Amino acid sequence: MIKAVVDLFKYPFLQRAFVAGIAISVCVAILGVSLVLKRYSMVGDGLSHVGFSAFSVACALNWAPLFVCVPVVVFFAVFLFLLGENSKIKADALIALISNSCLAIGILIISLSTGMNNEVLNFMFGSILALKTVDLVFAVVFSLIAILFFVFFYNKIFSITFDEDFAKAVGVNVRIYKILIAVLTALIIVVGMKMVGALLISSLIIFPALSSGRVFSSYKKIVLFSAVNSIFAFVVGFFVSYVFSMPTGATVVVCNLILFLIYYFVGIARNMRFKIYK
Repeated sequence: MIKAVVDLFKYPFLQRAFVAGIAISVCVAILGVSLVLKRYSMVGDGLSHVGFSAFSVACALNWAPLFVCVPVVVFFAVFLFLLGENSKIKADALIALISNSCLAIGILIISLSTGMNNEVLNFMFGSILALKTVDLVFAVVFSLIAILFFVFFYNKIFSITFDEDFAKAVGVNVRIYKILIAVLTALIIVVGMKMVGALLISSLIIFPALSSGRVFSSYKKIVLFSAVNSIFAFVVGFFVSYVFSMPTGATVVVCNLILFLIYYFVGIARNMRFKIYK
């Protein structure tokens, strides 16, 4: 086991995958807290399907997928964040509508053009070991931007997450911050889809935040432990998938699920203890 772990870091493609995975895990977990608390949990699922549709168009036209997916996903992310709450269609229904429509369009385009080749399967189910240097750079840069964004604008993000009306009353430009969160979410989802795939990326947004929320009530602690949980699940899932030759993305998601169950039962035990002492 130890030898396998040591051997893992001998290969440059595994080193890139490990560093990029940690960067993506931190960024997605931090953004995920606000998305979950604002009931945009499935936005990752919707945007990943938008990304798949854009990817299918890029493949059909033989264009670079990354440079097609980024502007398309960013556009739809801003659309969902700004218009979802003011639309006659509720945010969750709007996400489902866009998600399923884009997935269906993407499948039709793929079937009429390239077919289900390895590149398409890697995009749908993830292939972190196929990450290139440019993907690593994107992952690290986006992660740093997300962390700095939360550090410098923590109070404003906190107020927007819990009470937009109060944030507007104290002079916060809510629209600008929602656009920034939407853009960061879109960018990290595009990069993250290479890690776990379009079908599983939303789980990295949901699980860490839900796990921390079962035990902690402070927003700051939820954000901090969401990042810790996400990193831990990725590291364990990455090593387990390498040692036992399992799909990395699915293994990481299962590790997040196990962590959620642990936090869930810890939360139940803590609540029972408080009731007993009362």
